[in-house]
Amino acid sequence: MFIGGAIVCLLLLLGYMWKEAHRNRVRHMTLSFPHFPGDGLQLAIFFISDIHRRTVSFEMLETVKGKADFVLIGGDLAEKGVPAARVRENVRRLQAVAPVYFVWGNNDDEVEYDLLSLLKEEGVCVLKNTAKVWERGGTPVALIGVGDVSRQEADIDRALEHVPPGSFRILACHNPAIAARLKAEQHISLVLSGHTHGGQIRLFSIGLYEKGGLKWQGSTAVLTSNGYGTTGVPLRLGAPAETHLITIVPGKPTPEKKCLSKTGKTM
Repeated sequence: MFIGGAIVCLLLLLGYMWKEAHRNRVRHMTLSFPHFPGDGLQLAIFFISDIHRRTVSFEMLETVKGKADFVLIGGDLAEKGVPAARVRENVRRLQAVAPVYFVWGNNDDEVEYDLLSLLKEEGVCVLKNTAKVWERGGTPVALIGVGDVSRQEADIDRALEHVPPGSFRILACHNPAIAARLKAEQHISLVLSGHTHGGQIRLFSIGLYEKGGLKWQGSTAVLTSNGYGTTGVPLRLGAPAETHLITIVPGKPTPEKKCLSKTGKTM
């Protein structure tokens, strides 16, 4: 009787963990910065990191269509064993939301095909120690992408070489460890990263990494995502899969505990 009950509990737990790993959740976040261009302007980013082996949900993307200025893939779009056809399909689905930008993750180099060529064929802008700059309300806004930290390929200064002074700066890097390398004179306002999966499987709130979320490092907001996919096993506990629709507006800095306005549809 006891053994049978234990098996049932284990199966229920595994089912729950599988469901947590395959959620299609969009976290809607509004972040305000005093030096973001005013006059009612805002910038919306759909951020998805660590897709790994998953196929991005059509239904989930329908909830963010028309709401994002661009899509940012925060690395680990693929890993060893993920076919090129699946990567191409995921990119095309994301392109239907908005223009797509990509930074490299530590697992992206594991594939046996030329991922860079595939991304360029699909019109993805790959940012590796480079930046894309727009004008909003007369103020430059820069999306700065750097290489993977664990591979010693991240070079923030090089990425900033052609970024205008006084610009609002968003730094995209797969690994949140990049935050420890920031310098005050680089004037980075927001860091977007993934990599950690929020620990992926947390027991009693304890995991290999901190759970994803927003932290302030001086005047820099650092957002680390739990990520969309998994690695090792397709299971999660205490760190459910997530993506983010981030709206940036002018105003007083957003407190960490008030950045989440609502959670989108979970499937």
